[in-house]
Amino acid sequence: MLKAVLFDMDGVIVNTEPLHHKAYYQMFNQVNIHVPDAYYRAHTGSSTINICRQIKQDFNLPHTPETLVQLKRDSFKELFKNDPSLQLIEGVLDLIKDYYHNGLKLVLASSAHMNTINSVFDRFELAPYFDAKFSGADLKASKPHPEIFIKAAASTGFNKQNCMVIEDSTNGIKAAKSAGIFCVGYDSKNSKAQDYSLADKVIDDFSSIHYHKIVTLHKQGF
Repeated sequence: MLKAVLFDMDGVIVNTEPLHHKAYYQMFNQVNIHVPDAYYRAHTGSSTINICRQIKQDFNLPHTPETLVQLKRDSFKELFKNDPSLQLIEGVLDLIKDYYHNGLKLVLASSAHMNTINSVFDRFELAPYFDAKFSGADLKASKPHPEIFIKAAASTGFNKQNCMVIEDSTNGIKAAKSAGIFCVGYDSKNSKAQDYSLADKVIDDFSSIHYHKIVTLHKQGF
C-alpha cells in the first residue's frame, strides 16, 4: 500500500530549470567555454558539484570545481531574487495537499543545494507538508546513483515498496528504479530530451495521479 511519496524538486515542484540553465550559461561565459546544449541536457538531474567536476575535466579548465560551483550559485541567487518566471509547477500544490490530507508522508529528494531547497520552501510555504528534505549536494553520489532515494525512503520508516517517486529527469528516474522504488515520470513542457522509458507510469498532468487514482495503480505496480 502506498504510504509515502518522494518528490524531486526541479521540474516537479518548481520550475527552476530555466533559472539553472541561465545561471550555468552565465558561468560558462565567465570561464570562456562553449558548452553545447546537448551536453548540458545530458547532465540534467546531477548535483552542481558533480556537473562542475565533469566540466573541469572535459573542458580542461584551470578553475577548481568549487570555484565553478560558486560562480554558478552567485548567478542563480541573483536570478532567484529577480526573475519573475519562477513559479510552482501547475497543479503540484493541489497534488501535495491532496497527498498530505490523505495521510501520505511526503519527503523531498532533490539534487539541488539545501540553500536552494530552503529558499523554494520559504517562498512557496511548503514546509508544513513535508516530513523531511534531502539534498544530493550533501551526499557522496549524485543521481543516477540511487543513494538519495534509498535514504529518503528509509527516512519515512516504511518499506520502499510502500513508497513512490515523482521525477522528471532521465537521471532521476534511473536513480529511483535503481533504488527499487515505483516511479512516476512527469513529462512536462519544461522537460527537454529526457528519457521516461524506465518509469512505471508517465504523466503530463498531476491530476492524473491524485490520491484515489494513484493508490490502485501503485498497488498494481508491485
